[in-house]
Amino acid sequence: MDGKNREGSAASMKNSKREDLLASLERAQDEHGYLTREHLVEISRTLDIPLSDVFGVASFYSFLSTKPRGRNIIRICKSVPCHLKNAQTVIESVAAELGIGPDEITEDARFSLEQVGCIGACDMAPAMLINNDFYANLTPSKIARILGSYE
Repeated sequence: MDGKNREGSAASMKNSKREDLLASLERAQDEHGYLTREHLVEISRTLDIPLSDVFGVASFYSFLSTKPRGRNIIRICKSVPCHLKNAQTVIESVAAELGIGPDEITEDARFSLEQVGCIGACDMAPAMLINNDFYANLTPSKIARILGSYE
């Protein structure tokens, strides 16, 4: 095998490991609820990818978390369209209803509240996701009813 083929093979192997990274992170989070430093170190070793790269991916995607979350994850969009349609009022209503602020978890671990850049519903702003359930055209008066439907 000449040098060129070995380089191509090594690059292909490296890309394959990187393709496995996101799936490995998702699996670890599904099993444990969030990604601890130990999970990231193990994935780094297993895939032979620098820990800094593993952490970079884990911290980039909003659906991955390096800290504990509640059973029900509330993601409220804070993009410009949602902001212009009073998303801050919705955030404040959720926070008041649950007694927590953004990036916090209720004492019973029932809910965690996150603000995210965009959930792709600009035409129905303000919007939020609770787990995989989508809510749009939100008003403070809708919040208690929506949250009450979750255990």
